[in-house]
Amino acid sequence: MSPDLQQQLHARLDLAATVLGLPLNGEHIERLAAELTPAVKALLVEQADTHASTVPVRYAVVCETTDEQAGVHTTTYAGCTSRIGTDVDLDSPAALLAEHFRSRQPDVIATEVPTATYLGLTVRPRSLHAWRWWLDKLNIPAESVTVRGSAAYAVGVKDDVAVQLCGDGVPELLTDAGAARLMGLFAEQAAP
Repeated sequence: MSPDLQQQLHARLDLAATVLGLPLNGEHIERLAAELTPAVKALLVEQADTHASTVPVRYAVVCETTDEQAGVHTTTYAGCTSRIGTDVDLDSPAALLAEHFRSRQPDVIATEVPTATYLGLTVRPRSLHAWRWWLDKLNIPAESVTVRGSAAYAVGVKDDVAVQLCGDGVPELLTDAGAARLMGLFAEQAAP
């Protein structure tokens, strides 16, 4: 059973129960997520199999450059730009975390690894739920997020790596203030 799928299902069930005012507690939601995950996974596999025969083969061109003077190696692949310092070991915690996020999360549009323990991560979440997932994944409280222009910024920690998170397009997602507040994406304001 996929833990990521179960967590996504849990979050969606929790949000639905909250929005609809259903009398479900955390234990109920957890049990529903655990029980429904295999069925949802089977539906997803069936859907993928159905489309596999009709979808053209996807490929992406890899573009690599190294700027020796700046000490940065840049790779662009499938819409994601990855920059790593030429003196940073590819097995360092930050490099491995960047690779993990790039290979498993379609929201990632850029990673930058200047040191072995620092990761600059730019994501373009497609929903409020996806933005909440990133905040939770990187242990970032909602009140520490700063919004400037068309992006949201925060710093978190994952696997002893400091992560500077940039959420491209997040302010546009946050325009649905009611849903954002329900998901804990706005810090609660004290009543006057």
